[in-house]
Amino acid sequence: MTRVLVPLISTPPARPVGGIVRGFDGATMGTTWSVKAVLPATTDLPAMTAMVQRALDRVVAEMSAWDPMSALSRFNRSAASSWTALPEGFATVLRRALEIAEGSDGAFDPTLGAVTDLWGFGPRPISGAPPSADAIEAARAPMGWSRIVLDGDALFQPGGLSIDLNGIAKGFGVDEAARALERAGVRSYLVEVGGELRGVGAKPDGQPWWVELERPPVASANDEAAPRTLLALHGLSVATSGDYRRFFDHAGKRYAHTLDPASGAPCDAGVVSVTVIHPECMTADALATALTVMGPDAALAFATARNLPALIVTRGPNGLEERLSPALQAMLDA
Repeated sequence: MTRVLVPLISTPPARPVGGIVRGFDGATMGTTWSVKAVLPATTDLPAMTAMVQRALDRVVAEMSAWDPMSALSRFNRSAASSWTALPEGFATVLRRALEIAEGSDGAFDPTLGAVTDLWGFGPRPISGAPPSADAIEAARAPMGWSRIVLDGDALFQPGGLSIDLNGIAKGFGVDEAARALERAGVRSYLVEVGGELRGVGAKPDGQPWWVELERPPVASANDEAAPRTLLALHGLSVATSGDYRRFFDHAGKRYAHTLDPASGAPCDAGVVSVTVIHPECMTADALATALTVMGPDAALAFATARNLPALIVTRGPNGLEERLSPALQAMLDA
């Protein structure tokens, strides 16, 4: 079965004239990126590729926990009671992270750096076994989004605070690539970074940028696959958080990379994946993480209260089960 999601817009995108769909791609943030755009046949694709790559390289240079010389890594090593002047992108992302942390009652927390490293989901390799309760408590001691003091673009280090923007930086990379394209005069495009997407405009035939929502893999032969869902992506972004993306198994239990700030351990609320649709990809990215942490009931209530299109997938006794927020259901009924 295939479902179709159509955004509720008053005016459809205009059909572009005088261009063809061109594709180009590259690598970033330990994954790949790609762009499809309506461009003149004479467009210098190597130059266009380099332009997008520079935009994504700036995100890595500012916010990568894997780059010891990134602005984020330097802040995490900074001395207690010191201030760090943040690059513009880092400050923008951190401000949005704090808004989402407050709005989600801490379900999204950008101060999980030490805990992320402890579990092996950061630059340190996965050990293959969960850390001890004492080690988790020690890593959690200095964290807490309310400890962040951001004065303009200056960030205060209260001591031991370790920022982790993995749950939002990739989405910001999509936004930055899109902004680079728009500065170059591109008006119709589809950007993808590691599965997170943003689409604007239409293709030369008048069709929107159709994308397929990510589907969790079935766990056993008895499970039914989630329905195939196509989304007309116009002026919107989509991000998915899933427990199948990065994990390790130990003693018959799966430990996924999305951590619950309240426990300092991988989420155990039964959520397999969350997909969020939003105009801004960094917001969709962070909200997908927050809803995963909340658990299915609270996540659906949160999305409903905020008119947020969200698809929440859980694993029940009969396999995968879906919960669609009213805003997502409205796109399905359009």
